Formats: sequence, C-alpha cells, structure tokens
Amino acid sequence: MSIPALRSFPAVYGVKPTARLVRHHSRLGGGLRASSVAVNGEVGLRNRSGKKEDAVKEEKDRGLEPLYDDGFGGVTVKDYFAAARALCKDDGGPPRWFSPVECGQPAVEDAPLLLFLPGTDGVGMGLILHHKSLGKAFEVRCLHIPVNDRTPFDGLLQIVEKSIQYEHDLSPNRPIYLVGDSFGGCLALAAAARNPHIDLVLLLVNPATSFAKTPLQPILPLLEAMPSDLHVTVPYLLSFVMADPLKMAMVSIENNLSPPETLQKLSESLTSLLPLLSQLADIIPRDALLWKLKLLKSGAAYANSRLHAVQAEVLFLASGKDNLLPSGEEADRLFKALKNCRVRYFKENGHTLLLEDGVNLLSVIKGANMYRRGRQRDFVTDYLPPTLSEFKKTFDEDHKLFHLALSPVMMSTLTNGKIVRGLAGVPDQGPVLFVGYHALMGIELSPLYEEFLREKNTIVRGMAHPMLFGSKYETSRQESSRLDTVSMYGGLPVTPINMYRLFERNQYVLLYPGGAREALHRKGEEYKLFWPDQPEFVRMAARFGVTVIPFGFVGEDDILELVLDYNDQKNIPYLREWIESINKDGQRVRDSVKGEEGNQDMHIPAIVPKVPGRFYYLFGKPIKMEGMNNVLTDRESANEVYLHIKSEVENAMAYLKRKREEDPYRSIAQRAVYQATQGVSAQVPTFEP
Repeated sequence: MSIPALRSFPAVYGVKPTARLVRHHSRLGGGLRASSVAVNGEVGLRNRSGKKEDAVKEEKDRGLEPLYDDGFGGVTVKDYFAAARALCKDDGGPPRWFSPVECGQPAVEDAPLLLFLPGTDGVGMGLILHHKSLGKAFEVRCLHIPVNDRTPFDGLLQIVEKSIQYEHDLSPNRPIYLVGDSFGGCLALAAAARNPHIDLVLLLVNPATSFAKTPLQPILPLLEAMPSDLHVTVPYLLSFVMADPLKMAMVSIENNLSPPETLQKLSESLTSLLPLLSQLADIIPRDALLWKLKLLKSGAAYANSRLHAVQAEVLFLASGKDNLLPSGEEADRLFKALKNCRVRYFKENGHTLLLEDGVNLLSVIKGANMYRRGRQRDFVTDYLPPTLSEFKKTFDEDHKLFHLALSPVMMSTLTNGKIVRGLAGVPDQGPVLFVGYHALMGIELSPLYEEFLREKNTIVRGMAHPMLFGSKYETSRQESSRLDTVSMYGGLPVTPINMYRLFERNQYVLLYPGGAREALHRKGEEYKLFWPDQPEFVRMAARFGVTVIPFGFVGEDDILELVLDYNDQKNIPYLREWIESINKDGQRVRDSVKGEEGNQDMHIPAIVPKVPGRFYYLFGKPIKMEGMNNVLTDRESANEVYLHIKSEVENAMAYLKRKREEDPYRSIAQRAVYQATQGVSAQVPTFEP
C-alpha cells in the first residue's frame, strides 16, 4: 500500500507533493472548492474522482448492483499504522481536510457528504478500514490535525463549522454526515449545537463527552511529571486500554477457515501487529499527548454544555468493552439527553471500534435506515443493495447454521406448468410481484433472500409493517438485530406509493396480503390465509403490466411450536398491559379493514424449537397482468383475479404439504448423513416434483 503524506494544498500553491493516495482540499475550514490528485508526484486538477466526465456519468447511471464489491476487509490495522506513521511527520501546516483516493468517486447520484472528525491521534486515518465501502455511497473527507498543531478546541470547531456552512450553502437539501470518533464526537456535537438549521447526521463512535469519568482519570496527573525517556511506554500501555488486539488482528482473517488455520492466521497477525502498537509513541509524542488531554477536557465540557441545542439526527455507536471511556453508560445518558438519538451497541468491542473486526460502518448506517440523500429518507431511491462482504457475513456466517439445519428446497413453475427445482421459472426481468403466505414471525424470509441473490443476483423488496422501521421501541443498548438485516436486504414500509414506485422502476416486490395477522397467527392457524377483501394490488399490477407469481411455503410446523399466542397473552395481565402500551400509538395500516383481517396488535409470540425438519418453497406459474385492462375499471374482474391468486397460493401449500411426505431427507438426521458423505456444501436431494 502506498503511504499518504500531507505536504500542502496544491490546488492553491501549485506544489507537486509526493502523496499518491490522498487528495487535498483547497480552502482550510471554508469552502472545499477543488481537489487535486497526486499520482507519482505529478498534480493535475480534474473532477474529484480523477475520471473523465463521461466515465463518471456512465458509472452513476449504472448505480450499485447487488453484491457489488465494496472492498471491505481488504485493509487492516497494519495499514492504519503505516499511514499514521507517515502522516505524523509534521510539515508545519495547519489542520486541513483531505479525501482518501481509495474512496474513489461515489457510485450513486447526489451522494451525501461525509466528514470524518478524528480521535485523539488527530491523523484522520481512523476510517481507513472503511474508505472503499463508504466511498461508494458518500463523498468522504477527513480532518487531519498535525501532531505539533496547537489549535484550541474553539479553533478546530470553527474549521468544521465553516466547512459545513459552506457545503450547506452549495447544496442546502443535501445532508452532511459527521463521523465523530472519540474526541471527534465532541466536535460533531458542538458543531451541531451551533448550527441547528443545517441538516446534519451525527455518527458518534464512543464520543469523549464522558472523558471526566474515564477510569484513567487518577493517573492522568502523573503523565505530566513522567520523564521524557519513559514516555515511550505510555502509548504502548494505552493501546491495550483503548483497543482489543485480538479484534484488530482478526480483521484480515477469513471466517470460513478451519479452527487450526484460523489459529495459525491469528498467531501470525498478532505477531506482526503487537510491535506496531509501540509506534503510538511516534504518532502521539509526549507534548502532543499532554495537549490532546487538555483538548479532550475542554471539548467534552463544551459539548456537554450545549447538548440541549442539538437538533441533528444522531446514531451513537457504543462499545461494551471500552476500557478508556464508559461508553455504555454514556450511551444511556445521551439517549435521554438528545432529542433524536439512537444507539447501536457492540458489547464485545473496545474503544477503537472502527479499527476492529466485524464492524462495517456502512452496514450499520444501512441497517439503521439512516442513509439518505435528501431531507427525508426515501425507502425506494435511497436504498443501497447489499454488498458482497455483507452477503458473506449474513449468509456464510450469521445465518449459516440456521440454513444448514433447514436445507431449504426452492422450486418454481415454468410457463408450461412444469415444476423444477431452483428459480428457473421466475422471470429474469421485472416488474415482478411475489404474493404468498407469511409464516410465523417471517421465518421464511432469510432463505428466500439468500436464494434470489445467489441464483438471480436480485433483491426482492419486501413490503412490511411500518413499525419495523421505526425507532420508538429501541433502547440505549440496542444491538444490531434481525430488523437491521430486513432493512439491509430490501425491506420497506408497505404503502401504495412505495409499491407504485417500485413497479415503476421494474423491481422485484414481495407482498403478504395477510400481513401481521398472518405472521402472528394463533395456535392451529399455520398455513391459513388471512387476506382482506381488497384486490387493490391486482389493479396496480395490471396498470404496470406486472408479472404476478403466487407462492407457497411450508415448514414452520417442522421447526417450532407456538406455546403462547395472542389470545393466551391477552389473558395474562402484565402481558396484556405491555401489548396495549406498544400498540397504543402504533401506526395502523388497515383501518378500513373490518374483522380479524384488519389491524393486528403487534406482540411477540412465545415459541419453543423442535428438532429441525425442512423448509419448502414453491413459486407458481407466472401470471402476466399486461393487457388486463378490464381489471383497472371492473371491480368484479379484479376480484376474480385476486381470488385466483389466493387459490394458487393455497394450492402451492397443499402440494408442498403432500409432497414433503415423500422427501427421504426431510429429517435432519438423514440430511446430516448425506452431507457427511457428500460434503457440507452439497445440495441435499428432495422429492421428485
């Protein structure tokens, strides 16, 4: 990896620096008007991506395809130390912004600006593990504070403030993201408090607002009295307090290795990493460290005194094993103190969260539904598809055992009516509407998403209850959850306008007419449809010439048993009160529907697992709505098509329930024997269609 170096602002002074991987922005603290790219020492002013304009336009027109390579995982903590070691050589200049060249040009139109405000090191390379992934969706700039710079907190705040004001004047409808790491979190909060009229999104990573409560507080006075020749030991010791070396070392290790291979790789990574930790003494010399501690104290005091004025949207990333700051407790405090604060809690990570294994900042933003390009999030146009690294983490790690235990069987129907294994019967082009049965708590979704991505490289946009995308019931120790995964893989609130706009863009759309009532069914109601007498989706499908594919799913009765359903819980006083409280102000999506198909109170059914059976899916024969103009005007015709689709879903489930009795590998024991002889990745056979 080439090492970046900050020398000057070539766009202003015409200097030819030696930097290869860093773009310098021309106006310190104010407008970031131009950037230059230094390649092999030669500087040439071009557009910010360094590409020709037509190539940039072509890339933006393509947008981001599902499973694109975001580059996450290709950079390690060793690269951070190499970059920091080069950048800590003071050039006598003031604090400045730079754009890491590896971020490249955003692949989405009108990408928001992301400004990184560094922690105590001040180098500005704390996002190095995330540069490539963030660069696809943001215009990234980082603040570099030279090691010998003594700009006070107020001065640093003015630099940030002038930059966001200038950018806001240029694009008043574009949000500006401030990623504040540790000390940078104080800067971000202060800037937001002083500029409530600017649309800011704060991503606070273990912010130093709790610096007064650091466990190191008793020993801080000793640092001033410590002889210079002993200072080299201080950063080395602090590194073990700030970070988890094991988490750092795991960044470059693949998760699909065998235990002996993983242990060997980890040993090699740790052996090469530990000597680098002592280099913090070069990155933060003694005098610089003492100055940084004063900055931390003043910055924390300034930010805490103005929390009441912060109007910005805030996402607090808190580490559970932060030995430098009480970040968990600080998350509790700011969750209450700030008007619009959400939390993602990483209980196994240390202070240097952005340099540790398993944390992809872009994935966190996407999962929390906080990526947007305008004043409000647009669930259709602001959606970013899952990346290759996200797909591997979800389905090759997090959900691997679940899918391995269930060995899902996916079948589809060709236009001639023949049933085949796989998705060959599903059209390759949209718009397509999948309409089917919603199993208990949506347990059928994960294998469905995986199969469409593996076989079709396609995202299925699932229409879901709006409550799943709100933050009302989140806590101050909210960990990334299944709901974050639903958002990452295409989920969005079920509304007519969202469906309209997806069809307009030729998307694959997943609709469950039975909604929450079906997904939260009672005992003995598995595989029963609760569809309202409202064929509106049929009319919309006809208007856009959509291909409708009814599908059935069976298998929930083979893996779990419902022990406390809605009726049971309503008879238990404290559970009844909890259900009433969470639904009191909840958004209702079926106010016009009467009876049990109408609004279902949200609750959590109590279930117990069974010895796993198998999941079965059947996608029926495609129903082409193109040319069905009578459906648009004649309600009776629309209802006839609606009932036909419903009967096809019921027929598909009846077929699967009957045929699964013929599956010799329905039992997990039989599948285990087969995979033991043929390999874990081998496709397990099933019944003949």
